[in-house]
Amino acid sequence: MKKGIAYSLIVLLTSVLAGQAQNRPMTEEDYYRIVTLPIPETVQLEVGGLAVLPDGRLAASTRRGEVWMITNPYLKGSGQPSYKRFAHGLHEPLGLLYRPDGSFLLSQRGEITHLVDSDNDGVADIYESFYKWPLSGNYHEYSYGPVQAPNGDLLVTLNLDWIGRGASLAKWRGWLLKFDDKANMTPIATGLRSPAGYVALQNGDMFYTENQGDWVGSGRMTHLESGDFAGNPAGLRWSQEPESPVKLKTEDIPDTGEPLYEVAKRVPGLKAPAVWFPHTLMGISTSDIREDMTKGAFGPFEGQLFVGDQGHSKIMRVMLEKVKGRWQGICFPFREGFQSGILRMVWGLDGSMFVGQTSRGWSATGKDNFGIQRLVWTGKTPFEMKTVKATPDGFEVEFTLPVDKKTAQDAASYQFNTFTYKYHRTYGSPIIRASERVIKHIQVADNGLKARIVLDSLKLGYIHEIKAEGIRSAAGLPLLHNVGYYTLNEIPDGEKIPTSQWNVVAPAKMADANAHAGHTMPAATTTTPAKASNSPKRIVEQPADWSNGPDQVIILGTKPGLKFDLADVQVKAGSKIKWVFNNNDDMLHNCVLVKPGTANPTGEAAIKLGLKGPDMQYVPKSANVLFHTNILQPETSETIYFIAPSEPGDYTFLCTFPGHHTLMQGKMKVTK
Repeated sequence: MKKGIAYSLIVLLTSVLAGQAQNRPMTEEDYYRIVTLPIPETVQLEVGGLAVLPDGRLAASTRRGEVWMITNPYLKGSGQPSYKRFAHGLHEPLGLLYRPDGSFLLSQRGEITHLVDSDNDGVADIYESFYKWPLSGNYHEYSYGPVQAPNGDLLVTLNLDWIGRGASLAKWRGWLLKFDDKANMTPIATGLRSPAGYVALQNGDMFYTENQGDWVGSGRMTHLESGDFAGNPAGLRWSQEPESPVKLKTEDIPDTGEPLYEVAKRVPGLKAPAVWFPHTLMGISTSDIREDMTKGAFGPFEGQLFVGDQGHSKIMRVMLEKVKGRWQGICFPFREGFQSGILRMVWGLDGSMFVGQTSRGWSATGKDNFGIQRLVWTGKTPFEMKTVKATPDGFEVEFTLPVDKKTAQDAASYQFNTFTYKYHRTYGSPIIRASERVIKHIQVADNGLKARIVLDSLKLGYIHEIKAEGIRSAAGLPLLHNVGYYTLNEIPDGEKIPTSQWNVVAPAKMADANAHAGHTMPAATTTTPAKASNSPKRIVEQPADWSNGPDQVIILGTKPGLKFDLADVQVKAGSKIKWVFNNNDDMLHNCVLVKPGTANPTGEAAIKLGLKGPDMQYVPKSANVLFHTNILQPETSETIYFIAPSEPGDYTFLCTFPGHHTLMQGKMKVTK
């Protein structure tokens, strides 16, 4: 009897817990599961390239110059993969291409190398040069690929050098190059800065992703054709070579700080991005691109693109459309939580995705130094904005599941903002010309899968932020990801919904005085606060009453890998401190001193600043923040003055630029 009662209680408890599980908010893990491949402690698998073999094995090249063959990467049967080294002694290969004859091609720093296992013992015994290019010896001369186009051509991209700015010290640095099977090289396009990710789609179109830097306000994806110039002038050093299809010269590129889209109107050959990835709002370091050709094995996004982010250890999703001959589209968040910085992604034989990762020197939010993980669709369809397409007067949003029509018809469920970036030689850009768009009409399809939204105006060349926080599915689910960023390069032709049919009455909220129906002119530029100004938490001039100067001078710098060059410093309580912060990195950083135990909450609050972040120097308004510098460009410095806290303890200094705070921290030890 007691056994029966106990069993009944177990069944009841199980049912209650199951009900709670069903009522909990759905997460990315419910739809896309991350499976981690175990790696032997003796293998430093800093992935530079991945290739799936027809026999089920996975090949991985590493930044340490090796190629490994992984058996059972799908963890079938025993669940344990095995590793065998196929090649070694290479110079930081950042790509890997499997050939039908069983050999491999990969790009080292200075060449494409052909690896052959001629005696079939599982180890390469032939290392032959397929094509060589010159090197200057600069540490930043990364070479990526090769990637094979549908017509058989091989594509390689060459990173710029870094000398405090992007430079092309050796020939073709900053270029996309094409090779035929006889190793004949043809330069295709330049203006590339750090082209770690690129793809040739099944239709033959080529796209590459770019990272924020000089002449690059934010991460972006650009369509490349022969003769295109993608924006960074360093590669134009070679534009006058006889074989160059690009005819622009360095002096043709203005440094006015206007948006790139506007400059491209005056500079023939300058290519505006198809999609911007707003910095920190989507990622900080875009990497590989993969076109979904899995025929539904990876979920409801067939034909769309997935883009990795090395710095934020996540994958984003992109939908492209071609309007009036120009590519444009929208990016969405997709899957976070990977173990290291994502550099390479490849499709498995079963339609899952292998994700190769590395962080040494580049750093990432993922805690591990490297890894390979497999992303598997669980078979459940997430409630998402599946596509967003431009219309003559707004956008049409298609959902993966039918919407609750009441929430989809409510203008309060949405928010639309527009903004852009400066195009200039400076590293990165603040968000500029931000303004809100006003909804005038919403039309929901009878089947609940689409909503056409009419706006008071559209802005050519601008990023259109689309938030849909209030939308619910017919089953009551919120969107798994309720934001997307659409880059509008062309407005399609077609019929507009007449103003007489508009069904939304909303007060004008826009700060854009030039806005009018249809196209608009740019609004006033938003800039960051002047660096010369003092505030209580940022004193940049020595106080007048410090007649004998500071009691102590702290000089703090940076080093690669999102690190300060000092892990800790010691000061006396109540002493006068001169704090010198030198940003000698090639990324943007600030230095923020906070109360003990508040570093991570402060860093998380900086991420949540969203569009306001650049204007606030990514420093949240918080009592936890004691002192701070502004965001500093690479190779610049700022000095602040403050009185050390009177209470002894371990205070943290950190960089609150989004994505940096988890790694870039140090301790200021305050003693009596």
